[in-house]
Amino acid sequence: MIFSRLIPLVFFFAIATAAGVEQLSSKECESLGFTGLALCSDCNAFAEYVKNDHELVSDCRKCCSDDSDDSKSKVTFSGAILEVCMRKLVFYPEVVSFIEEDKDEFPSVKVQYAYASPPKLIMLDKEGHHMETIRIDNWKREHIQQFLKGKVKSPGSSDI
Repeated sequence: MIFSRLIPLVFFFAIATAAGVEQLSSKECESLGFTGLALCSDCNAFAEYVKNDHELVSDCRKCCSDDSDDSKSKVTFSGAILEVCMRKLVFYPEVVSFIEEDKDEFPSVKVQYAYASPPKLIMLDKEGHHMETIRIDNWKREHIQQFLKGKVKSPGSSDI
C-alpha cells in the first residue's frame, strides 16, 4: 500500500530533476554574452523581448541566479578591475566620469585598458583571482558607485 503511493512520488522527483536547468560556468556564460549578476526573474523579462528565441532564453536560465538565493547578494569581493578599451571610452561617458571623479574612493578597484574590451568589472578574490565578470555598458555612474560600495570590501576588512 505504501509502496504504491511512493511510486508516483519517485516518478515526480525523477521528472523534476531531469527538467532542472543545468548551470553553466561563468566563463561559458560570458562567451554567450550573459555576464553579470542576472536573476532568473530577469530571464522572464528577457523572454518578453526575444519572443521566439527559446534557445537564447534557455541560455539565460543556465546563467542566472535564483532570486531567492540570499547568499548571492551577500557575496563580497576583495577587489575589482574596471576594464575598458581606451578608444571606446568616448561612447561611455558615465564610465569616464566614474574613472575621472569617483575611482579614487575605491582603492581596491584598478582601471585597466584592453583593446576592444567593452566596459566591465572583473571581480577578484583576496588572492587576486578572477571570480566574476560584469558588463557595465549601460550603467550610470551612480550604479557603478552603488554596486562597488556593496560588493567590494574596503582594504582593511577580511572576507573572501
